[in-house]
Amino acid sequence: MKTITKKITALGTATLISMLSISPALAAVDPEVDYVFNSLLFLVGGMVVMFMAAGFCMLEVGMVRSKNAATICLKNISLYSIAGIMFYLVGYHLMYGQANAYWGGLDLFWGADDAGALAGDIEAGGYAAGSDWFFQMVFCATAASIVSGTLAERIKLWPFLLFTAILTGIIYPIQGSWEWGGGWLDQLGFSDFAGSTLVHSAGGWAALTGALILGARKGKFLPNGQIGVFPGSSLPLATLGVFILWLGWFGFNGGSQLALGSATNAIAVSNIFINTNLAAAAGVMAAMATSQAVYKKVDLTMALNGAIGGLVAITAEPLTPTPGMALLIGAVGGVLVVVTVPLLDRLKIDDVVGAIPAHLVCGIWGTLAVPLTNAEASFSTQILGIVAVGVFVSASSTGLWLLLKNTIGIRASEEEELLGLDRTELGLEAYPEFVAR
Repeated sequence: MKTITKKITALGTATLISMLSISPALAAVDPEVDYVFNSLLFLVGGMVVMFMAAGFCMLEVGMVRSKNAATICLKNISLYSIAGIMFYLVGYHLMYGQANAYWGGLDLFWGADDAGALAGDIEAGGYAAGSDWFFQMVFCATAASIVSGTLAERIKLWPFLLFTAILTGIIYPIQGSWEWGGGWLDQLGFSDFAGSTLVHSAGGWAALTGALILGARKGKFLPNGQIGVFPGSSLPLATLGVFILWLGWFGFNGGSQLALGSATNAIAVSNIFINTNLAAAAGVMAAMATSQAVYKKVDLTMALNGAIGGLVAITAEPLTPTPGMALLIGAVGGVLVVVTVPLLDRLKIDDVVGAIPAHLVCGIWGTLAVPLTNAEASFSTQILGIVAVGVFVSASSTGLWLLLKNTIGIRASEEEELLGLDRTELGLEAYPEFVAR
């Protein structure tokens, strides 16, 4: 019986291997199979990252007051739309055009060129051109989402969307080309696997400059030195948003392996998933413990941002750390979130959702941590990349914010802010049944 079972098993295995066109030893990968699986990774990973737009939206809606909830919904769906259009028109070429080490290519528009593959010329390691564009586009939209949460409840809609268009079409792609487009930082050996600096810190710098120029919400920083507290509309909704973001991060980091057509790459993606999950979990627990020690109570919002801080921190290098190091990197991110929030309050910087601690500060930490597990990276080059991106994004964002402020204006009036942007800019309410008539 055992002999028969072994023969059946061997026959079944051989048949399956034959059907998949994969050698028994997995020593060689069929180019077309490689092409399909690599493209599938981009497409599925991109869909998951796209769902992060919903996560950011729910997190922001839950953290703002009810009178601004509908405006946040509109901002998030419109910024995603603008990012997609601008990345198509100009951003993708700027980031991956490779015409120049400092700003990529300058060709307008983009079109998928798969003529070679359709003609049967498929090389190992290839992928459908459209799958790559889609995956890179959803990363671009993520950077813009970071800015939205920081400036909520007092920025006008159209100036924000104009800023988003320039950020996603020009600012983000240029600095992204320095590393991912084979630009000067890449040539120097800077390492940012999935974007702790290129996506999260870049969005954080744009948010920070906007917060400084826009100013705080009315009543946030009182004359007597007290800090005004503005409870969000729905902490359960904010929690749902973080769970969605956590899920999206598996596509964010796992998809950044950029290949799935071999056993080696499948193992790498699996390890990235493990490290990503552990870093987020460690961020939550570290933020909870730190908030208990500092405030003598556990703060849910700190725990939520602790998860994001851990995720952002591991994003710069989710492959090379051991699971234990992933826990440490994520835990430091969770602690940084808690200690940065009161620092911003002392500096009178109003960040509604805590995006600056979670994305900017933890993005810097994650980028600095890369050489701890990746021998090919150096601290000096990592610091250079952090500073270069910070200076470029801050300078260009500051110039754009000031231009908008001095032309069309960026801040809602005091009366509009008091009534809520839902009523004054949209003429509707997110929760009309709860409003007294």
